Amino acid sequence: MATSEGSESKLVELKAKAEDLNSIRKLVKSLGARYIGNFHQIDTYFEVPRGRLKLREIDGQDEAELIYYEREDIQGPKRSEVFILTIPKPETFKTLFEKVLERKVVIDKKREIYRYKGTQIHLDNVADLGTFIEFERKTKGSTKAVQKDQEVLQKLMKKLGIENSKLLRGSYSDLALRKAEK
Repeated sequence: MATSEGSESKLVELKAKAEDLNSIRKLVKSLGARYIGNFHQIDTYFEVPRGRLKLREIDGQDEAELIYYEREDIQGPKRSEVFILTIPKPETFKTLFEKVLERKVVIDKKREIYRYKGTQIHLDNVADLGTFIEFERKTKGSTKAVQKDQEVLQKLMKKLGIENSKLLRGSYSDLALRKAEK
């Protein structure tokens, strides 16, 4: 029988609209960020009483990730708690979840990942929504540690020329749902 493995992380993160990923990519590389890879991810979000729950499937991988997270919905660097469970047979699991929970939205994205001084940088091209940059940084979770890590992200924003007006409050699921309502 296949087993699942899980992990819990505390993060500081931010997401911003990016008009020109090529320019940002050049800046990220000029900082000396380490290229991790390109990934095609399908995130299926499910309706839950609080937080967000998604099943992430990645092209070419036999396993998926069930990701539950609670995050502040503020513009700028925000705290989040993330729980990730590796799912060995995602199709069976997805069928079960779609019977038990209401599917909220599906997000299809191509993600290019870099790592820079403890911060993961995502350059995302999201179907029907556009292009974005996202930072994720693990934090110890204390108020002082979170503030320090938020400052790190703000400095990285400045280095990459990301304007405060481009920062997003919610997730890609929120953007897709708002777009669908229009």
